Amino acid sequence: MRNHREELFWALVLLLPSLLGVGIFTFIPVVASFGLSFSQWNLLSPPKWVGLQNYLELATDPLFWKVLLNTFVYAFSVVIFEVPLALGLAVAMNRQGWVVKIFRTIYFLPVVTSMVAIALVWNWIYDPQFGLLNAFLKLLGIGPISWLFSTQWAMPALIAMGVWKNVGYSMVIFLSGLQAISADLYEAASLDGADSWSQFRHVTLPMIAPTLFFVMIMSTITAFQAFDSVYMMTQGGPENATNVAVYWLYQSGFEFFRVGRASAIAYVLFGIILTLTLVQWRLRKKWVALEA
Repeated sequence: MRNHREELFWALVLLLPSLLGVGIFTFIPVVASFGLSFSQWNLLSPPKWVGLQNYLELATDPLFWKVLLNTFVYAFSVVIFEVPLALGLAVAMNRQGWVVKIFRTIYFLPVVTSMVAIALVWNWIYDPQFGLLNAFLKLLGIGPISWLFSTQWAMPALIAMGVWKNVGYSMVIFLSGLQAISADLYEAASLDGADSWSQFRHVTLPMIAPTLFFVMIMSTITAFQAFDSVYMMTQGGPENATNVAVYWLYQSGFEFFRVGRASAIAYVLFGIILTLTLVQWRLRKKWVALEA
């Protein structure tokens, strides 16, 4: 018992710096922001308790529902395009050789590239007069499109960039899952007469099911937290066509100084992400049980 207490004491001593960091920079801010979601505060005067008023105002604000719709459209579009594309790239890159390694690096580069640099490049690509994309469309006889200045095209433009930015990360996760599959399973399936598609359907997908659902959950969370691309490229415009939840949270807190409303937006977004994560986890368990 004495040795156990000594081990526990030294474990706590060694963990203390990390625990203090988590408490000061994570736990306390989370608790404080939850309290602020029931208050009015403009960063200058003392907070004023208002109960559920911030949440009720959100529910009756038409802009809130527009922003929420934009967030769902962006998030689900990114996930729908990113996950299959990343899986296809992972299957194609699941080979040996230095050429394959070069392509893996190329696909992963956007993940580690600064969003400022990426925004500058994509702003040029989407430029209505001198942009590379419109120059290509001109060769096809299609007139110039004001990508980031059109209520019709601004959101698809951000979705395309979002998929391009994050697909490399998902591809690497899929690669780790694919490389963990034993070659004996494919050999047995081949001996049973399974073609490439049958092997993918009955061997690859069931074996990477945990990886697949992990990628879907992480991609969904990342997409719902989109901020930097909107901030750098559209500022929520035109006419709030690309205004998403985190950017509106930023506007409410640091432009309009409505910190209580910003905190309420944060917890509404947290509730949505938590619900979607639990739904995906439940579907994963059912799907794995069905495959078994």
